[in-house]
Amino acid sequence: VQLQASGGGLVQAGGSLRLSCAASGRTFTNYYMGWFRQAPGKEREFVARIAWNTGNVDYADSVKGRFTISRDNAKNTVYLQMNSLKPEDTAIYYCAARRPMSRDYNYWGQGTQVTVSS
Repeated sequence: VQLQASGGGLVQAGGSLRLSCAASGRTFTNYYMGWFRQAPGKEREFVARIAWNTGNVDYADSVKGRFTISRDNAKNTVYLQMNSLKPEDTAIYYCAARRPMSRDYNYWGQGTQVTVSS
């Protein structure tokens, strides 16, 4: 299984970015796909997740109303649309996949840097 995250960059506060996570190596039906982030000196935190088969989504309170997670079944890709970005959103963003019935995320991508300037 491979998860390839991309789309990070430098953006001014109030701007937008769209992250992509290309998944390969197996069929991800019934998986949960998640985005996490880790800022310097802080622990990794949950950002958003989507159930691949149902499309049900969940967000951290800090990003609700600003970020949108989605998936493209044909491309086997998960997206994180980030709007109204704030300097505190600066972090390395990771995508991850969780097998059905698993408590923890089992597969992780390499991360993509998002920097929001004030």
